[in-house]
Amino acid sequence: MKPFLKTSVMILLPIFFGSNCSSQDNRGESGLVDRKPAVAGQFYPADPNTLRADLSKLFAKALPKQAGTVLALISPHAGYVFSGQVAATSYNQLDPDKKYDNIFILASSHQMSFEGASIYNRGDYITPLGKVKVNLELANQLLKDYPIFTSRADPHTYEHSLEVQLPFLQYKLKNEFRIIPIILGTQSPSASKKIAEALKPFLNEKNLFVISSDFSHYPSYEDACLVDKTTATAITMNSPDILLKTLEDNDSKGIDNLATSLCGWTSVLSLLYMTEGRDDLSYKAIQYQNSGDSKLYGDTDRVVGYYSIMVIKNIDSKDEGFSLNEKEKTKLLEIARQAMEEYVSNGKIPSIDEKTLPSILCQPFGAFVTLKKDGDLRGCIGRFEAVDPLYKVVSQMAIAASTQDSRFPEVRSDEFDEIDIEISVLTPLRKISSIDEFQLGKHGIYMKKGYSTGTFLPQVARETGWTKEEFLGHCARDKAHIGWDGWKDAELYVYEAYVFGENE
Repeated sequence: MKPFLKTSVMILLPIFFGSNCSSQDNRGESGLVDRKPAVAGQFYPADPNTLRADLSKLFAKALPKQAGTVLALISPHAGYVFSGQVAATSYNQLDPDKKYDNIFILASSHQMSFEGASIYNRGDYITPLGKVKVNLELANQLLKDYPIFTSRADPHTYEHSLEVQLPFLQYKLKNEFRIIPIILGTQSPSASKKIAEALKPFLNEKNLFVISSDFSHYPSYEDACLVDKTTATAITMNSPDILLKTLEDNDSKGIDNLATSLCGWTSVLSLLYMTEGRDDLSYKAIQYQNSGDSKLYGDTDRVVGYYSIMVIKNIDSKDEGFSLNEKEKTKLLEIARQAMEEYVSNGKIPSIDEKTLPSILCQPFGAFVTLKKDGDLRGCIGRFEAVDPLYKVVSQMAIAASTQDSRFPEVRSDEFDEIDIEISVLTPLRKISSIDEFQLGKHGIYMKKGYSTGTFLPQVARETGWTKEEFLGHCARDKAHIGWDGWKDAELYVYEAYVFGENE
């Protein structure tokens, strides 16, 4: 495997804010040595008051919370004047009141290459905002149990990629937290897999994983936008093999000045080895910028790319007690109706101020919007993927149901008063191997055969009174167009729906 991280590759020249104290001689009576700041005054301000003020500005400019329950995040590590806003967007996705057992920070080394990864177990980490405690007990246990980890301290001494994440955590989180600081020296996918095997048991809602990585280094602004989008898409597909192939493809394209398309690829790859096959998790890209977007220091000829990407817990509306109160349901129905009427009447998509919405409407869900006229179906389109915020999905599907359902003519403005809107918020798809796992009336069905797909929502069974076989047969014949018995050799998936409408 060709290495995609060149140890000589550094991000854009750091901006100097003031003096920097890089001495590591902070040995206390316990014999521990705290790791002191190495790039304060270079990548971010060394003065605590200036640092807090800068962080406040970055968070004010960052995108608000759009993800659900975040288990891991990918955040850039350049100087704050370049990547700080994107990093703040990553940390804005966290619940500031949440108390984590541990925060694992994985950062690929820019200083040296070595086998495996180094866990700092000599003391705590220090930033201008104070001490960040290391869970020394867990760090030592990992070092003891897994040979892939080493306790050598020198990879941490001058490495910026881990250090620059800490002030964001200190600023955002209200509760004290402990970290497991890990610097990866490997350039081997097999080593990343071993690191993932050691850390995978900790990938749950009690902990947080922070993956430190920038994206493309030194192509032009336009080339960076294209290659970074390709790399981010590969990451969100939750496949280590796809990411590795994408990095190889990027490298073979001959893009001018492209030194790497993902400098922390071993750290990101380790995360993918942890999440691969987890149907309960999804990746969501939140924001992209590159250094050319920096108004003060941006150079569009040679840039570095930055992405904010989350790993979020899929929400099962039944199993996890999902519900909406009357105010939240009313708001979603208002959004759907406004989207339909505004688009049909004026061809415009209404703007929505996310800050005014209840937080649950900003979490990612799949959803269908159904239009009924005099009790009969007038349009129905939806999306299964829990990627975009629920309010956006509802707005988009309301427009689609009124103008893009091929079974019906487009909705006219003179029909508005006769149309009732129904919304179905969906749980993630679950593949089944037998129709015995499908419960009529409780589950919706999604079937796939080759390029043909079709679905019926759960409420279709209640509205029609069909048997299970009739439900499947109609879906196969009328929706997937694979024949009445086509479901018998198709891939079958079930899901549930939280349904409410205007006619309630």
